Amino acid sequence: MDKDKYIGRLLDGRYEILEVLGVGGMAVVYKARCHRLNRLVAIKILKDEFSKDEEFRRRFQAESQAVAMLSHPNIVSVYDVSTSEDGDHIVMELIDGISLKQYMEKKGVLNWKETLHFAMQIAKALEHAHSRGLVHRDIKPHNVMVLKNGSVKVTDFGIAQVTTKSSTVTKEALGSVHYISPEQAKGGRVDNRSDLYSLGIVMYEMIAGRVPYDGDTPVSVAIQHINGGAQKPSTFNPNTPLALEQIIMKALQLAPKDRYPNATAMLYDMDEFRKDPTKVFPEAAGDGEAEGRPVTTDRKTGVVPSATRTIAQRTAMERTGKVRTTPRRDEEERGRGATVAIVTCAVVGVIAIIIFFVILAQGGLFGGKDRIQVPDLRGMDYDSLGQIDGIVVVRQSSEHDPSYAKGQIISQEPAPGDWVVSGTKVFVTVSLGGEVPVKTMEDLTGYTADDAALFLRGLDMELDVKRYSVNSDTVEAGKVVSTEPAQGQTITKGQTVELYVSIGPAVVTKRVPNVVGQNVEAALRSFELVGFKNVVPKEVESDLPKGTVVEQSAKENTLVDVSRKIILSVSMGPAEPDPTEPTEPQEVTVVYHFPLPEHTEPILLSILSGDEWIVEDEEVPAGDNSYKVTLTGTGSREYHIYVDGEYIDTVTVEFV
Repeated sequence: MDKDKYIGRLLDGRYEILEVLGVGGMAVVYKARCHRLNRLVAIKILKDEFSKDEEFRRRFQAESQAVAMLSHPNIVSVYDVSTSEDGDHIVMELIDGISLKQYMEKKGVLNWKETLHFAMQIAKALEHAHSRGLVHRDIKPHNVMVLKNGSVKVTDFGIAQVTTKSSTVTKEALGSVHYISPEQAKGGRVDNRSDLYSLGIVMYEMIAGRVPYDGDTPVSVAIQHINGGAQKPSTFNPNTPLALEQIIMKALQLAPKDRYPNATAMLYDMDEFRKDPTKVFPEAAGDGEAEGRPVTTDRKTGVVPSATRTIAQRTAMERTGKVRTTPRRDEEERGRGATVAIVTCAVVGVIAIIIFFVILAQGGLFGGKDRIQVPDLRGMDYDSLGQIDGIVVVRQSSEHDPSYAKGQIISQEPAPGDWVVSGTKVFVTVSLGGEVPVKTMEDLTGYTADDAALFLRGLDMELDVKRYSVNSDTVEAGKVVSTEPAQGQTITKGQTVELYVSIGPAVVTKRVPNVVGQNVEAALRSFELVGFKNVVPKEVESDLPKGTVVEQSAKENTLVDVSRKIILSVSMGPAEPDPTEPTEPQEVTVVYHFPLPEHTEPILLSILSGDEWIVEDEEVPAGDNSYKVTLTGTGSREYHIYVDGEYIDTVTVEFV
């Protein structure tokens, strides 16, 4: 596999790319180190195949501008946005945690407290984003990170869009099909309430352990979203509190106008339920009539307008009797109410008569040609059912049940004996047999990741094996550091097993000291004190004294991985002379006193050596019998003495 071209690069002169964290539809997310602030970050870089596509670049840049507007504890922070020759990229905080999807896979069905805890934080993040005009459009557990302290952060605004009055999906329904709203599935207009629908799906999955709509193809799931009719979460988890179920089902209404008008209203009901888990909201229509308007109260009366009241607000008003208090209009209101009641009763009566005659025309009120009674499928073998007149049997889940043999139907919805329209789908749960097979987890540490996965598949337990990269100072890269479940713990059929695979030691960077000119031993100590572990001296020719550092391979004051190899070029010292080669004699300096003849008068002295006059017409006082000269030369040399222009004598000087 070719190495990623960004690994090891330094973007914008400060972000060193370390490894790939994940790959999305438009971009790749990398782990990187900011050398300026010495911290780890996540960097999202637009994929190469889209870098020349102006439409994709526009969407990517729109994301950058959108997320830069957000600042909330439940939204991943954006540190920097850059469009340069290195590529369009966003620098974000690096989250130390796992996705909500991974958390759910690990824990299974969540209790109502955890469900509410996570849901309220997601809703607060959406409330902030919506207040900035931003619709996420891809809310799903994969895009929610769970930190070690239990808080969550919403991430990946990769398909988010700043809303306008004409915001529509013109190409395709975006987002993950199990979580998209009906309007997204139809390619219709998307607004804040679409995010609340997706949040409702996430809450449903947390409390029920499954999504409300599933199928063999994305298209079949999308059609279910469009048709609606999700079963209540309590169908799958009887411990679901009624009020929480009401909140979820309100968020999942087909028509946006029937959902919560905004995240603030949804948070209000969540908080009411949090304060009183036993409460039950009254069933009432019109909760979504606000069309996205914020929840406000009338300034004069303090009453919340009916179109924007939450379930909880209407309950509180009924409890306290808060009504309009204008006496002059009481009689008028009573008269109008009576008129409305009469008209309503008349309309209902007409509709009832029409329905009666339609049913009668179709063959009677009960047992007509288009209505059938659901047969009891429990105990039947699902694979041997064949076609059953009037209903479509759909396998929705499987579970172990010692009361039923493998393949037999355990339960069904609608229930046996219910009257349904011909062609209705009957959802069944199929037995996987008796007790869940259990085995003990082996010690897989030190195995390569591929060998460990191969071993687990060989257990015939239908295990879902997932791999995660971790740093390790002791385990070789590519080998298993630990597993979850750990050695000795039990594993059951179909369980998720996590392999934590070493990617080598964590990257630690330090500033490189300047050791040029130092003795090699002192230089090595300097690097050791800073924390560098792989500094190697290498001898080179140099006129500098032996052992002196001439050059270092890492530039001084730069941040470098402490495990990186750094070479110090060390002088071998000046070259030794070759005893076999002739050497030039060394010049010697001597002081020589040239003898002079006796004279009673001053004389003019000249001394000649070869072609060079050492002394020329120098006056010597009367009576001096010698003349001192400093000479430099090698071997022996002759000097000729002249007095008053006449040759007097020749003297040989030895330079020793």
